Amino acid sequence: RGVAITDPDRDVKMLLMSPHLVPAAAIIDPEPTFTMPSGVTASTGLDALTHGIEAYVSRRRFPITDALAIDAIDRIGRFMSRAYHHPDDAEAREEMLVGSLHAGLAFNNASVALVHGMSRPIGAYFHVPHGLSNAMLLPTVMEFSLGGDIPRFAHIARVLGATETDDRQAAEAGVAIVRDLAGDLEVPTLRAWGVDEQRFRDVTPAMARDALASGSPANNPRLATQPEVESLYEAVISL
Repeated sequence: RGVAITDPDRDVKMLLMSPHLVPAAAIIDPEPTFTMPSGVTASTGLDALTHGIEAYVSRRRFPITDALAIDAIDRIGRFMSRAYHHPDDAEAREEMLVGSLHAGLAFNNASVALVHGMSRPIGAYFHVPHGLSNAMLLPTVMEFSLGGDIPRFAHIARVLGATETDDRQAAEAGVAIVRDLAGDLEVPTLRAWGVDEQRFRDVTPAMARDALASGSPANNPRLATQPEVESLYEAVISL
């Protein structure tokens, strides 16, 4: 029930939500994904993981979205690497699609948060594909957000395989797991993608304003100020 529209004249990516956008049917068929380029597999898979994580920690969550989000995180955590390294693995592709579907159902009802809010301006200004910009941001923004809901981030981490019994240590391990997964999937940094550092820094204040104006960051477990969003942008361009 959502659509993103880019206004190239203003370098703004807008998100519109309406029940009139809900399709009559959606077909989930893994076979066409067997031939997806590896980069698309990585970026769309991590985009789906972001959907699940942000829905689970969103301030707008509720029990049904929690169940969908955790199931999505579990499936994607177990099958993302397999789908990337073995693209014709039918089980991995099917599990990724089911995980993506459940993450989509979760965030369409609980909404997304700071990662998506910061991702849209990167796409608008630098034309980085949406899933890829989410993947670039996810570990850094997770690390920032941990303190807003340690128990939930710890649960996410344990679903992804963390074994720490202390919640804070588990939550921090979850960030490392996601960062390692992005490395395994060869997600490039912004600079490796070709984003000009100086221009990025020049437009950082505008991107931070656009991110906050989108409304998504208001759902984040730890609310971010304009200077904090600017600092997060600086952190990702410095990688």
